[in-house]
Amino acid sequence: MLDHLKHTDYGTPRREAEREVTLEIDGVSVSVPEGTSLMRAAVDAGVQVPKLCATDSLEPFGSCRLCLVEIDGRKGFPASCTTPAEAGMKVRTQTPKLQELRKGVMELYISDHPLDCLTCAANGDCELQDMAGVTGLRAVRYGVGDQHGGAHHLNSKKDESNPYFTYDPSKCIVCNRCVRACEETQGTFALTISGRGFDSRVSAGMGESFLDSECVSCGACVQACPTATLQEKSIIQFGQSEHSVITTCAYCGVGCGFKAEMKGSQVVRMVPWKDGKANEGHSCVKGRFAWGYATHKDRITKPMIRAKITDPWREVSWDEAIGYAASEFKRIQAKHGRESVGGITSSRCTNEETYLVQKLVRAAFGNNNVDTCARVCHSPTGYGLGQAYGTSAGTQTFKSIEKSDVVLVIGANPTDAHPVFGSRMKKRLRQGASLIVIDPRVIDLVKSPHIRAEHHLQLRPGTNVAVLTAMAHTIVTEGLWDEAYVAARCDAQSFSEWLEFVRQPESSPEAMESVCGVPAATIRAAARLYSTGKSEGTAADVATHRPNSAIYYGLGVTEHAQGATSVMAIANLAMLTGNIGREGVGVNPLRGQNNVQGSCDMGSFPHELPGYRHISDSTARAEFEAAWGVTLDPEPGLRLPNMFDAAVSGSFLGLYCEGEDIVQSDPDTQHVAEALMAMECIVVQDIFLNETAKYAHVFLPGSSFLEKDGTFTNAERRISRVTRVMPPLAGYADWEVTVKLANALGLPMNYAHPSEIMDEIAALTPTFRGVSFERIERLGSVQWPCNDDTPEAGVDTMHVDRFVRGKGRFLITKYVPTDEKVTRKYPLLFTTGRILSQYNVGAQTRRTENNAWHAEDRLEIHPVDAEDRGIVDGDWVGIESRAGSTVLRALVTERMQPGVVYTTFHFPESGANVITTDSSDWATNCPEYKVTAVQVMPVTQPSEWQREYSRFTQIQEELLERARVPTAAGE
Repeated sequence: MLDHLKHTDYGTPRREAEREVTLEIDGVSVSVPEGTSLMRAAVDAGVQVPKLCATDSLEPFGSCRLCLVEIDGRKGFPASCTTPAEAGMKVRTQTPKLQELRKGVMELYISDHPLDCLTCAANGDCELQDMAGVTGLRAVRYGVGDQHGGAHHLNSKKDESNPYFTYDPSKCIVCNRCVRACEETQGTFALTISGRGFDSRVSAGMGESFLDSECVSCGACVQACPTATLQEKSIIQFGQSEHSVITTCAYCGVGCGFKAEMKGSQVVRMVPWKDGKANEGHSCVKGRFAWGYATHKDRITKPMIRAKITDPWREVSWDEAIGYAASEFKRIQAKHGRESVGGITSSRCTNEETYLVQKLVRAAFGNNNVDTCARVCHSPTGYGLGQAYGTSAGTQTFKSIEKSDVVLVIGANPTDAHPVFGSRMKKRLRQGASLIVIDPRVIDLVKSPHIRAEHHLQLRPGTNVAVLTAMAHTIVTEGLWDEAYVAARCDAQSFSEWLEFVRQPESSPEAMESVCGVPAATIRAAARLYSTGKSEGTAADVATHRPNSAIYYGLGVTEHAQGATSVMAIANLAMLTGNIGREGVGVNPLRGQNNVQGSCDMGSFPHELPGYRHISDSTARAEFEAAWGVTLDPEPGLRLPNMFDAAVSGSFLGLYCEGEDIVQSDPDTQHVAEALMAMECIVVQDIFLNETAKYAHVFLPGSSFLEKDGTFTNAERRISRVTRVMPPLAGYADWEVTVKLANALGLPMNYAHPSEIMDEIAALTPTFRGVSFERIERLGSVQWPCNDDTPEAGVDTMHVDRFVRGKGRFLITKYVPTDEKVTRKYPLLFTTGRILSQYNVGAQTRRTENNAWHAEDRLEIHPVDAEDRGIVDGDWVGIESRAGSTVLRALVTERMQPGVVYTTFHFPESGANVITTDSSDWATNCPEYKVTAVQVMPVTQPSEWQREYSRFTQIQEELLERARVPTAAGE
C-alpha cells in the first residue's frame, strides 16, 4: 500500500463537539467543531498557516510566534494555534504586516542556527527550512558567530550516545515539541528544557546523555522535532527517502501501523503511521528502530539439508530441499502411520501463511496434529472467554480506554510488553482514571511520573484465582453488583450456582489473605473501586453512579495451572458489574506477539478449524472438505506437548515448524530437546538458524515482515495489511514456501497472491466473510467479526446488546493451589516476563542495537533474599528447580517481594526455560511458566546447561561454516 511521504499536519489535534461554528478565513467560509483552533480551521479551509512549535499530535503551545493571524474587531496578532474558532469570526492569515512579523521571527531563529542546509541530514525534510522559504527570509542582519561578536550555540557538543538517533543542540530552536511529545504522547517525562532565556536547551536529565537518561527511545521526540536537532542515524547514513509503503509492525500484539520510508528496496526509516488505528502515530523502540535484523548477516538465505544433526549442513536448491522434506514425511507416514507427523504454525507469520500451514497438516498430512505458540501463552483466554461469552477475543479497541474511569491491570506489564498501548493507558491515568494493579512485582505502572496505582495487590505467584474470587465475594456480599444487568444479560441458572459458591466464607478476602499474601482490606478496597469508582464505595454509590471499569490482562494470568480459571474469574467480575458491552469497559487480553490472535483465528489448534469451529462439527468440516477436495479427520490431533511425549515413545517422528523456536520458548527445555533428537525429520522454516534448527534436518529460509504481503490481527481483533517493501532475500515469501511443500506432498495449492488466500479464508469463515485486501486497504483496517451482519469495518465493541453465546455464563472458580510448591529444598518462587527493549526469544531484537539497553537476562531478587544467601548485585547465581538448573547474574531490587525471583527470557544462553517444569493449565495445556519452585545460590562457574549450550552451539556453528565452504566437484 503506497503512501505519500508527508501527511497533512493540521497543527493542533482534532476536537470532538456536538456543536459546529462557522467562520471566514481569508474569505473562505468553513465550519468546524466547537473548540477547534484557528490553525486547524485554516487547514480545513485550504490555508496553511506558518508554524514551528505546533503539530497535530500535540496540544497547542503558542511559543514560536509564526502562526500569528489578524481577526476583525480584535487588537493585536493572536497565535492561531491557541485561539479557538468562534462563530462569525473573520480571520486573515496573509497580510503585509503578518509577513513582516513572521519574517522578523524567522530571522531571530536563523541568527543562531547553522547555515549548513546542503550537508544537513534533514535537508528536504526540515520545517525550519520550509518556514524560511514561506516567510521570504533571504538575509540575516544579526551577528552569527564570533567574528560578529554575537553569542551563539553553534559549537555545542552533539550527543550521539543513543544508537538510533543523534541530538545536536546547535540546531535546537527550543520549540518544546520534543519535550511535549515525551510528556503527552509517550508519558515518560524524560526530557526537559534546562537553562533560562538564551541558555535554554533540551536536556535528557541532570547532565545525562540520552542513553543514560530515562528516555525509552520511542522516537516520539525525533518524530516531533522540526529540525535536525533530533535525527535518525539511518537518515544520516542513507539520506532522505523517495517513497513510502504502509505496513504493520511485526513485534507485539498492539499492531502499530508504520510507513516504511524507502530508497528503492532500501529501508531508510520506519515512521509511525498517523492513521494507524492501533497506534495513531506513536511507536516504541522496537517498531520504530529495531528493524535492522531483516538484513542482518546472520540471515540464512539458502535452503540446507542433512541426514543427521551431527552432519554438516549442505546448501541445496529450493527444489531439492522441498523434495527431500516431502519424501521424508511420506516415508515416515508410510512406515509409522498417518499420525506420525505434524506441524507448528507461527504467531509471527501472517494470517495467510498460518492458514496454509494448518491446511497442509489437515489436508496433506491427513491428520490434525497442528499447534501454535498461541497455546503456550493465551489458550486459556480462548477457553475461558469462550465458555463465558461465546467468543475468545478481546471485547474493546485500544482507544476505548479513553472512556475508562477505573483500569484494572492484572498479570500484565503494558509499558514494557505493549508500550504503545501502555502510553495510551498512562495518558488516561494522568487525566484522572483510577488504577488497580495485581502483580507480584512492582511494575512501572505502580508508580511512575504523574501516575500512581491506587491499589497494588502484590500477590504470591499462582494465586490470581484466589484474589479475583475474593474481589467478587466482596462485590456480592456488599451489594455492589449490577443486578439489572445480570438479570437482563446473564444466564440465571449459572448465576444462581455461582452466587451460592462465591458467597461462601471460604471465598472471602479474609479467608484468601493467607493464600495470596494480600491483606483482606486491600482486596476489599480494590473490589469497591472497580465496582463503584471509590475505594470506600457503597451500594448507595452504585445507585447514583456506576463507573466504566476495564480489565487488561496478560501472560501473568494465563500461564498458570489455573490460567483458564483466572480468565473465567475475570469474565465473572466484568459481567457482575455490568462492565461489558460499551466503550470504556470490557475484558482485554494483551496478546504477546504480533499475530497471536490471528494464529488462533486461523485454526492452529488440533481441535479447531479456522473461525473456532470444532473439527468434529460435520457441517463445518464439510465446507472445508468441499473447498479443499479432501476428507478431513474428525478427531482432534496432538498438542505440542503430546507430540513431544509421542516422539520420546517413538510414535511421532516428523515435524514441520514454521517461524517458531520451541527449544527456547517452550517449558522444560531438556524434555523438548530429548523429543526433537528422537525425531527423524524436522523441517524448520525461519530467517535465522535458531535453537530449534540445531535439531533440524531441513532448513527452509524464511522471510521477514518487510519481505511479504498479507495481514496481521492484533489484540483488538483488528486485521491490518502487511505490505512487501523489499524482495525476499531467499527468493520466496513464507507462504510461497508452504505452497511448494504442499504441492510436493500431493496437495495442490495454486495461489498467485496472498489476497487469494484471504478470499478463501473469508469464504470458509463466517466471522471473516467481509474481509478482503481491498476493504482493508480502503478503510485502513477492519475488525472481526466482519460480515454482512456488521458495519463495513467490522465490530469495534463486542457484546453490546447480547453476548455471542446469547446469555452470559457465570463459571465457578474454585481456587486450587498449584502443584508447584515451595519446599525446604526449593524455597523461592521463580517467575518470568519481558522487558521493553527485547522481544520474546530475542531472535530479532538481539540482532539490533537494542542490546545497548539489555545485553543479558538477569535474575531479580529482593534484598532480603539476597542478603540471606550472601548475594550482592552483579553476582553470578545458580537457579535450580526440579526440572534443571542455569546460571544468571543477579539484580538485587525491591521491585520483587521476598520469596519471589524473576527473570526475562530473551537470550538462549540464559536457559530460563531449562528450569520451568511440565506443569500446565488444566483446560488447555498452557505451560505454567509463572510459578516454579527454585533455590538460588551464589556460584563461580557456568551451569551444566550453559556448558552444554556453549558446546552444542560451537558444534552447530562449525557445521554451518562447513556448509558454506565450496567442495570439489563430485565430493
